[in-house]
Amino acid sequence: MSVAKVVPGNKEEMHAYQQWFFKETVELEHQKQELADELEKFEKRRAKFEREKRAFKLEKDTEKKFRMQEEQLLLMKQKVLEDELRKLADEKSHMERQKEFYNRVYQYQQRESGETAETSRTVQGELFFMGVRNELALKKRYKDLVRIYHPDNPSGDTGTLQEINKEYDKLCLKFAN
Repeated sequence: MSVAKVVPGNKEEMHAYQQWFFKETVELEHQKQELADELEKFEKRRAKFEREKRAFKLEKDTEKKFRMQEEQLLLMKQKVLEDELRKLADEKSHMERQKEFYNRVYQYQQRESGETAETSRTVQGELFFMGVRNELALKKRYKDLVRIYHPDNPSGDTGTLQEINKEYDKLCLKFAN
């Protein structure tokens, strides 16, 4: 619109125009302020969302690390259990071989002495320590024998244990010299 010369007859129109212009300016300023407020709210929500996003990612990463540590711990436990199971299996086979050996010793003594199983279960001590060549092997064999023939054991035998103790004492003196 072009600027017109102010003539006295247009004074009322000019005043109406100024009022309209003022109202429009106030309305625009009000809308501008509302938009600025909306923008500020939006920026706050965006910042909050970014913080939550970072916190979620951090939590997710922490959870992932924790899960990985748990998996590693579980694998370590599994390995330990497998090793222990293998050791138990080896020990079981060792004990079975010992049992078989001692059964043969018992049968040999029965044949040599002419006794039957009902007559006597006592085995001579020398037979238990056959093949022992040093003090360490002697002690190991003695511990194994005591574990098997101790009277508290269901297959234990007091007489056999006494024979084992006598022979062990003899051999200890022999290795000590």
